[in-house]
Amino acid sequence: MPTESASLHLAIPKGRIQSGVIDLLAAAGIGLRSGPRGYRPVPSVPGYEVKLLKPQTIVEMLAAGSRDVGFTGADWVAETDADLVELLNTGLDPVQMVAAAPEHLLEDGRLPQRRLVVASEYPRLATQWIAQRGLDATFVRSYGATEVFPPEDADVIVDITATGETLTANGLVIVEEVMRSSTRLYASSLALDTPEKKTAIEALVLGVQSVVEARTRAMVELNVAGDRLESVIDVLPCMREPTIAYLHGGSALSVKAAVPRAALASLLPSLKERGATDIVVTRLEQIVP
Repeated sequence: MPTESASLHLAIPKGRIQSGVIDLLAAAGIGLRSGPRGYRPVPSVPGYEVKLLKPQTIVEMLAAGSRDVGFTGADWVAETDADLVELLNTGLDPVQMVAAAPEHLLEDGRLPQRRLVVASEYPRLATQWIAQRGLDATFVRSYGATEVFPPEDADVIVDITATGETLTANGLVIVEEVMRSSTRLYASSLALDTPEKKTAIEALVLGVQSVVEARTRAMVELNVAGDRLESVIDVLPCMREPTIAYLHGGSALSVKAAVPRAALASLLPSLKERGATDIVVTRLEQIVP
Protein backbone atom coordinates (compact mmCIF):
# COMPACT_ATOMS: atom_id res chain seq x y z
CA MET A 1 0.00 0.00 0.00
CA PRO A 2 1.18 3.57 -0.59
CA THR A 3 2.52 5.64 2.30
CA GLU A 4 1.16 9.02 3.27
CA SER A 5 4.08 10.74 1.52
CA ALA A 6 3.24 8.95 -1.71
CA SER A 7 -0.53 9.39 -1.48
CA LEU A 8 -2.27 8.32 -4.66
CA HIS A 9 -5.03 10.46 -6.13
CA LEU A 10 -7.51 7.78 -7.19
CA ALA A 11 -10.59 8.47 -9.33
CA ILE A 12 -13.63 6.20 -9.29
CA PRO A 13 -16.42 6.51 -11.87
CA LYS A 14 -19.69 7.84 -10.56
CA GLY A 15 -22.80 6.18 -11.99
CA ARG A 16 -23.68 2.72 -13.26
CA ILE A 17 -20.16 1.27 -12.99
CA GLN A 18 -19.42 2.74 -9.56
CA SER A 19 -20.57 -0.20 -7.41
CA GLY A 20 -18.55 -2.77 -9.35
CA VAL A 21 -15.34 -0.79 -8.91
CA ILE A 22 -15.99 -0.22 -5.20
CA ASP A 23 -16.64 -3.95 -4.69
CA LEU A 24 -13.42 -4.77 -6.56
CA LEU A 25 -11.37 -2.41 -4.38
CA ALA A 26 -12.98 -3.79 -1.22
CA ALA A 27 -12.02 -7.32 -2.23
CA ALA A 28 -8.45 -6.05 -2.70
CA GLY A 29 -8.45 -4.69 0.86
CA ILE A 30 -9.31 -1.06 0.11
CA GLY A 31 -12.71 -0.39 1.61
CA LEU A 32 -14.49 2.90 0.98
CA ARG A 33 -17.10 4.58 3.13
CA SER A 34 -19.08 7.70 2.42
CA GLY A 35 -17.42 10.82 3.74
CA PRO A 36 -18.99 14.09 4.84
CA ARG A 37 -18.69 15.21 1.22
CA GLY A 38 -20.45 12.76 -1.05
CA TYR A 39 -17.88 12.88 -3.83
CA ARG A 40 -14.91 12.08 -1.58
CA PRO A 41 -15.26 8.60 -0.02
CA VAL A 42 -12.90 7.76 2.83
CA PRO A 43 -10.56 4.77 2.22
CA SER A 44 -10.01 2.13 4.92
CA VAL A 45 -6.23 2.26 4.43
CA PRO A 46 -3.89 5.26 4.41
CA GLY A 47 -2.22 6.61 1.33
CA TYR A 48 -5.21 7.20 -0.95
CA GLU A 49 -7.17 10.34 -1.75
CA VAL A 50 -10.31 9.17 -3.52
CA LYS A 51 -12.77 11.16 -5.59
CA LEU A 52 -15.91 10.20 -7.49
CA LEU A 53 -16.06 11.66 -10.99
CA LYS A 54 -17.91 11.03 -14.23
CA PRO A 55 -16.08 8.52 -16.46
CA GLN A 56 -15.42 11.19 -19.12
CA THR A 57 -14.03 13.56 -16.49
CA ILE A 58 -11.67 10.90 -15.13
CA VAL A 59 -10.04 10.63 -18.55
CA GLU A 60 -9.52 14.40 -18.68
CA MET A 61 -8.15 14.60 -15.12
CA LEU A 62 -5.71 11.75 -15.71
CA ALA A 63 -4.52 13.36 -18.93
CA ALA A 64 -4.06 16.66 -17.08
CA GLY A 65 -2.15 14.93 -14.27
CA SER A 66 -4.46 16.08 -11.45
CA ARG A 67 -5.40 12.42 -10.82
CA ASP A 68 -2.76 9.68 -10.64
CA VAL A 69 -4.88 6.62 -11.36
CA GLY A 70 -8.51 6.03 -12.19
CA PHE A 71 -11.06 3.52 -13.37
CA THR A 72 -12.99 4.39 -16.50
CA GLY A 73 -14.33 2.94 -19.72
CA ALA A 74 -12.02 2.20 -22.62
CA ASP A 75 -14.58 3.84 -24.90
CA TRP A 76 -14.05 7.26 -23.31
CA VAL A 77 -10.27 6.91 -23.49
CA ALA A 78 -10.55 6.06 -27.19
CA GLU A 79 -12.99 8.92 -27.75
CA THR A 80 -10.65 11.53 -26.30
CA ASP A 81 -7.50 9.88 -27.71
CA ALA A 82 -5.97 10.57 -24.29
CA ASP A 83 -2.33 9.73 -23.65
CA LEU A 84 -2.93 7.39 -20.70
CA VAL A 85 -1.30 4.15 -19.60
CA GLU A 86 -3.65 1.18 -19.34
CA LEU A 87 -2.71 -0.82 -16.25
CA LEU A 88 -5.46 -3.41 -15.98
CA ASN A 89 -8.62 -4.58 -17.70
CA THR A 90 -11.03 -5.39 -14.88
CA GLY A 91 -13.47 -7.11 -17.22
CA LEU A 92 -16.31 -5.22 -15.51
CA ASP A 93 -19.14 -3.70 -17.54
CA PRO A 94 -18.28 -5.24 -20.92
CA VAL A 95 -20.00 -3.41 -23.78
CA GLN A 96 -19.81 -3.08 -27.54
CA MET A 97 -19.77 0.18 -29.39
CA VAL A 98 -21.85 -0.42 -32.49
CA ALA A 99 -23.35 1.30 -35.48
CA ALA A 100 -27.06 0.56 -35.58
CA ALA A 101 -29.96 1.54 -37.82
CA PRO A 102 -33.66 0.76 -38.38
CA GLU A 103 -33.98 -2.58 -40.16
CA HIS A 104 -36.22 -1.10 -42.87
CA LEU A 105 -33.43 1.32 -43.82
CA LEU A 106 -31.01 -1.46 -44.73
CA GLU A 107 -30.58 -2.90 -48.18
CA ASP A 108 -29.46 -6.53 -48.06
CA GLY A 109 -28.29 -5.91 -44.51
CA ARG A 110 -26.20 -2.88 -45.52
CA LEU A 111 -26.61 0.86 -45.25
CA PRO A 112 -28.05 2.46 -48.39
CA GLN A 113 -25.85 4.39 -50.80
CA ARG A 114 -27.28 7.83 -50.04
CA ARG A 115 -26.62 10.71 -47.70
CA LEU A 116 -27.16 9.67 -44.08
CA VAL A 117 -27.44 11.35 -40.71
CA VAL A 118 -25.37 9.69 -37.96
CA ALA A 119 -26.01 10.52 -34.30
CA SER A 120 -23.69 9.72 -31.40
CA GLU A 121 -22.37 10.83 -28.01
CA TYR A 122 -18.93 9.96 -29.36
CA PRO A 123 -18.09 12.57 -32.05
CA ARG A 124 -14.48 11.48 -32.59
CA LEU A 125 -15.18 7.75 -32.87
CA ALA A 126 -18.34 8.25 -34.90
CA THR A 127 -16.77 10.61 -37.44
CA GLN A 128 -13.75 8.33 -37.63
CA TRP A 129 -16.06 5.41 -38.41
CA ILE A 130 -17.87 7.48 -41.06
CA ALA A 131 -14.55 8.30 -42.73
CA GLN A 132 -13.29 4.71 -42.58
CA ARG A 133 -16.46 3.45 -44.26
CA GLY A 134 -16.43 6.24 -46.85
CA LEU A 135 -20.00 7.21 -46.00
CA ASP A 136 -21.73 10.32 -47.28
CA ALA A 137 -23.00 11.39 -43.88
CA THR A 138 -23.77 14.32 -41.62
CA PHE A 139 -22.87 13.93 -37.96
CA VAL A 140 -25.25 15.01 -35.17
CA ARG A 141 -24.08 15.15 -31.53
CA SER A 142 -26.37 13.50 -29.00
CA TYR A 143 -26.35 13.96 -25.24
CA GLY A 144 -27.88 10.70 -24.08
CA ALA A 145 -30.78 8.53 -25.27
CA THR A 146 -29.16 8.25 -28.70
CA GLU A 147 -31.28 5.20 -29.54
CA VAL A 148 -34.40 7.35 -29.88
CA PHE A 149 -32.98 9.51 -32.69
CA PRO A 150 -33.95 7.19 -35.61
CA PRO A 151 -35.86 7.32 -37.78
CA GLU A 152 -36.98 10.97 -37.59
CA ASP A 153 -33.77 12.67 -36.42
CA ALA A 154 -31.04 10.31 -37.61
CA ASP A 155 -30.62 7.30 -39.88
CA VAL A 156 -27.79 5.65 -37.96
CA ILE A 157 -26.46 5.79 -34.42
CA VAL A 158 -23.05 4.94 -32.98
CA ASP A 159 -23.52 3.95 -29.35
CA ILE A 160 -22.61 1.40 -26.71
CA THR A 161 -24.73 -1.63 -25.90
CA ALA A 162 -24.39 -4.39 -23.34
CA THR A 163 -27.19 -6.78 -24.36
CA GLY A 164 -28.75 -5.16 -27.44
CA GLU A 165 -32.15 -5.08 -25.74
CA THR A 166 -32.47 -1.28 -25.86
CA LEU A 167 -31.61 -1.29 -29.56
CA THR A 168 -34.20 -3.97 -30.27
CA ALA A 169 -36.83 -2.13 -28.23
CA ASN A 170 -36.28 0.91 -30.46
CA GLY A 171 -36.44 -1.07 -33.71
CA LEU A 172 -32.70 -0.93 -34.41
CA VAL A 173 -30.34 -3.62 -35.64
CA ILE A 174 -26.57 -3.72 -35.40
CA VAL A 175 -24.83 -2.88 -38.66
CA GLU A 176 -21.26 -3.17 -37.43
CA GLU A 177 -19.18 -3.38 -34.27
CA VAL A 178 -16.96 -0.33 -33.86
CA MET A 179 -15.03 -1.40 -30.74
CA ARG A 180 -15.30 -3.30 -27.48
CA SER A 181 -15.03 -1.61 -24.13
CA SER A 182 -14.94 -2.41 -20.41
CA THR A 183 -13.95 -0.73 -17.17
CA ARG A 184 -10.17 -0.48 -16.96
CA LEU A 185 -7.59 1.02 -14.63
CA TYR A 186 -5.49 3.79 -16.17
CA ALA A 187 -2.61 5.89 -14.93
CA SER A 188 -1.31 9.33 -15.70
CA SER A 189 2.10 9.11 -17.35
CA LEU A 190 3.19 11.91 -15.02
CA ALA A 191 2.44 9.73 -11.97
CA LEU A 192 4.36 6.79 -13.42
CA ASP A 193 7.38 9.05 -13.91
CA THR A 194 7.44 9.72 -10.15
CA PRO A 195 9.27 6.83 -8.41
CA GLU A 196 7.23 6.77 -5.18
CA LYS A 197 3.97 7.10 -7.09
CA LYS A 198 5.00 4.32 -9.47
CA THR A 199 5.71 1.98 -6.56
CA ALA A 200 2.32 2.74 -5.01
CA ILE A 201 0.57 2.24 -8.36
CA GLU A 202 2.26 -1.12 -8.86
CA ALA A 203 1.07 -2.22 -5.41
CA LEU A 204 -2.49 -1.16 -6.27
CA VAL A 205 -2.39 -3.03 -9.57
CA LEU A 206 -1.08 -6.18 -7.87
CA GLY A 207 -3.91 -6.15 -5.34
CA VAL A 208 -6.68 -5.49 -7.86
CA GLN A 209 -5.24 -7.91 -10.41
CA SER A 210 -5.19 -10.66 -7.76
CA VAL A 211 -8.94 -10.22 -7.27
CA VAL A 212 -9.68 -10.12 -11.01
CA GLU A 213 -7.69 -13.34 -11.51
CA ALA A 214 -9.34 -15.05 -8.54
CA ARG A 215 -12.81 -14.30 -9.92
CA THR A 216 -12.01 -16.36 -13.02
CA ARG A 217 -10.93 -19.43 -11.04
CA ALA A 218 -12.10 -21.82 -8.33
CA MET A 219 -10.16 -24.15 -6.05
CA VAL A 220 -10.94 -27.82 -6.67
CA GLU A 221 -9.88 -30.39 -4.08
CA LEU A 222 -10.40 -34.12 -4.52
CA ASN A 223 -9.25 -37.52 -3.42
CA VAL A 224 -8.19 -40.25 -5.81
CA ALA A 225 -6.63 -43.72 -5.65
CA GLY A 226 -2.99 -43.87 -6.66
CA ASP A 227 -3.64 -45.96 -9.76
CA ARG A 228 -6.18 -43.40 -11.03
CA LEU A 229 -4.08 -40.30 -10.35
CA GLU A 230 -2.66 -39.76 -13.83
CA SER A 231 -6.11 -40.18 -15.39
CA VAL A 232 -7.39 -37.35 -13.19
CA ILE A 233 -4.34 -35.14 -13.79
CA ASP A 234 -4.82 -35.51 -17.56
CA VAL A 235 -8.09 -33.55 -17.47
CA LEU A 236 -7.33 -31.18 -14.58
CA PRO A 237 -6.48 -27.66 -15.81
CA CYS A 238 -4.36 -25.73 -13.33
CA MET A 239 -2.15 -22.66 -13.15
CA ARG A 240 1.13 -24.59 -13.09
CA GLU A 241 1.05 -28.03 -11.47
CA PRO A 242 -1.52 -29.39 -9.00
CA THR A 243 -0.65 -29.84 -5.33
CA ILE A 244 -0.61 -33.54 -4.41
CA ALA A 245 -0.34 -35.11 -0.95
CA TYR A 246 -0.81 -38.63 0.41
CA LEU A 247 -3.82 -39.28 2.61
CA HIS A 248 -3.37 -40.96 5.97
CA GLY A 249 -2.47 -44.60 5.40
CA GLY A 250 -1.03 -43.92 1.95
CA SER A 251 -3.76 -45.71 0.00
CA ALA A 252 -4.97 -42.58 -1.84
CA LEU A 253 -3.95 -39.05 -2.63
CA SER A 254 -5.38 -35.58 -2.18
CA VAL A 255 -5.19 -33.29 -5.21
CA LYS A 256 -5.71 -29.53 -5.21
CA ALA A 257 -5.72 -27.12 -8.16
CA ALA A 258 -7.02 -23.64 -9.06
CA VAL A 259 -9.03 -24.24 -12.24
CA PRO A 260 -10.89 -21.90 -14.62
CA ARG A 261 -14.37 -21.35 -13.23
CA ALA A 262 -15.84 -21.58 -16.73
CA ALA A 263 -14.59 -25.18 -16.97
CA LEU A 264 -16.39 -26.46 -13.86
CA ALA A 265 -19.60 -27.63 -15.54
CA SER A 266 -17.78 -30.12 -17.76
CA LEU A 267 -14.80 -30.76 -15.47
CA LEU A 268 -16.60 -32.13 -12.41
CA PRO A 269 -18.39 -35.01 -14.22
CA SER A 270 -15.14 -35.87 -16.01
CA LEU A 271 -13.21 -36.00 -12.72
CA LYS A 272 -15.89 -38.23 -11.21
CA GLU A 273 -15.75 -40.61 -14.16
CA ARG A 274 -11.98 -40.92 -13.75
CA GLY A 275 -12.15 -41.97 -10.12
CA ALA A 276 -12.11 -38.70 -8.19
CA THR A 277 -14.07 -38.69 -4.92
CA ASP A 278 -14.89 -36.19 -2.19
CA ILE A 279 -14.67 -33.30 -4.66
CA VAL A 280 -14.83 -29.88 -2.99
CA VAL A 281 -15.06 -26.57 -4.88
CA THR A 282 -14.28 -23.33 -3.03
CA ARG A 283 -14.25 -19.68 -4.04
CA LEU A 284 -10.91 -17.89 -4.24
CA GLU A 285 -10.47 -14.38 -2.92
CA GLN A 286 -7.13 -13.39 -4.42
CA ILE A 287 -4.47 -15.02 -6.61
CA VAL A 288 -0.94 -13.65 -6.90
CA PRO A 289 1.00 -15.75 -9.45
